[in-house]
Amino acid sequence: MNRRLISTGSDFEKKAGYSRAVVQGDWCFVSGTTGYDYQTMTMPEDVETQTRNSLATIRNALEEASFSLTDIVRANYYITDESYADSVFPILGAAFGEIRPAAAMIVCGLIKPEMKIEIEVTAFRDRSTRN
Repeated sequence: MNRRLISTGSDFEKKAGYSRAVVQGDWCFVSGTTGYDYQTMTMPEDVETQTRNSLATIRNALEEASFSLTDIVRANYYITDESYADSVFPILGAAFGEIRPAAAMIVCGLIKPEMKIEIEVTAFRDRSTRN
């Protein structure tokens, strides 16, 4: 089974020794993804924009790996303040409401103080249901 590595081209991926996503067979594992804005090369201040940016980066990685959001079976959300939950639930619901992956939300610290949310997902391509 071939292993395929997906990268955003970020220097940090090489420095820290990880890939944005790893495809192994019918599985795609997307690394924890923060809300960094790759267009402006900045981290937005608000958790809502960070959440949208994180989802866009995840969507792009999945598409590069020939997966889509609808293939997501597991999502883990890491937030730095419990009060952010009510702000991000509607955004997550809009993205995953029909998909409804198994999920967890954890309140914790992240590696940089400006990071307010990190999202990681696992996707599975069920070939038995595709034409």
